[in-house]
Amino acid sequence: MAMSSRQRVQAALRHEEPDYVPLDLGGSPVTGMHVSSVYLLRQALGLDPPGTPVRVVEPYQMLGEIDARLIQALGVDVVPLGRRKNMFGFENKDWKPWQLWDGTPVLVPGDFNTEPEPNGDLLMYPEGDRSAPPSGRMPKNGFYFDAIVRQDPIDDASFNPEDNLEEFAPIQDDELQWLASEADRLRRDTDKAILANFGGTAFGDIALVPAPFLKHPKGIRDVAEWYMSTASRFDYVYAVFERQCEIGIRNLQRIHEAVGDRVDAVFVTGTDFGQQQGPFISPASYRRLYKPFHRRVNDWIHEHTPWKTFIHSCGSVVAFLDDFVEAGFDILNPVQCSAVGMDPATLKQKYGANLTFWGGGVDTQKTLPFGSPDEVRWEVRERIRVFSAGGGFVFNTVHNVQAGVPVSNLLALYEAVNACRGLPLPVA
Repeated sequence: MAMSSRQRVQAALRHEEPDYVPLDLGGSPVTGMHVSSVYLLRQALGLDPPGTPVRVVEPYQMLGEIDARLIQALGVDVVPLGRRKNMFGFENKDWKPWQLWDGTPVLVPGDFNTEPEPNGDLLMYPEGDRSAPPSGRMPKNGFYFDAIVRQDPIDDASFNPEDNLEEFAPIQDDELQWLASEADRLRRDTDKAILANFGGTAFGDIALVPAPFLKHPKGIRDVAEWYMSTASRFDYVYAVFERQCEIGIRNLQRIHEAVGDRVDAVFVTGTDFGQQQGPFISPASYRRLYKPFHRRVNDWIHEHTPWKTFIHSCGSVVAFLDDFVEAGFDILNPVQCSAVGMDPATLKQKYGANLTFWGGGVDTQKTLPFGSPDEVRWEVRERIRVFSAGGGFVFNTVHNVQAGVPVSNLLALYEAVNACRGLPLPVA
């Protein structure tokens, strides 16, 4: 008997083999697709007339909207539930036309306000307010925004952990009402699994440290300074995490009262602990600084909700997997199989009973952008064969699909996924 999308994902999360492998595209800010690639894919599938713009739903990474028609065409099983404001601190509304350097037509939110520099780079402003210092920069001919570090002079004598907690405030009633309404709509109007990203529990996520959404961030906001401070100012960082954890759990309690059990999985953290060649920090440092707070958050979620917990951590994280399991994580993403020690068969054999692998479906560094369509198809089939046995796998690429991927490879990717699922891909 065919399952609904929600049942399919839920079975995979229970480590039961569903009718076929579930597919995620756009369920979170780390499982999406650059807007230029979304545009090419939609055109190739015949979903839009030429020149039809695609909405940019996450302007920091320039991710494109995965709307209901694309979800249906590809057979996507997951939909996102997130906060109203994006990484630059404004809401996705009041859409207006814009164009990428390569000519891709897009729609951007009304507060998406850029200003060119003399060298052609584009500056972006927090909350769209040009009276504030710019917080993002898109290089000329680039595809993404880089965070601009806005670090005040550091005086250790006057440091206060509250300075790094401005963005971790108690959730407001109107935001709770909005989340409840969105959860209701998604549960009522779709049969998809809901992957939520409520924010506030990503301890030390370096994408958030510069705070491109704040007009005048305080505390430690320089990337290099933050990483050094995890060792040289350990007590300060620990105090930030301790207070953040208190606020985060209190917010999760209120959010659960609002959205109830309609959510299937929740994004807890996107802090990277791996790099291509090995760990980014020592496992001992993870256990000392991060693991206690991950455990507190996961324990609260598992004690009070049916939600499964999702950790996004790039690179070679094999040295941390036992700790991730002990900290209570249910889902590992992006499963960067090209990194040292991240062999798919070994990961499945050792951790498949404890972790759902959400990602790892094809390498977005080499195979997808630079391989042939046949190489893409082979890798997709092989990853599905290894990871999907016995459940515990949701197909997604290794992190977001980037700009510049040949459309033939995009089609090969989803042709291979749906061939393994026994489904057609409607190509115009």
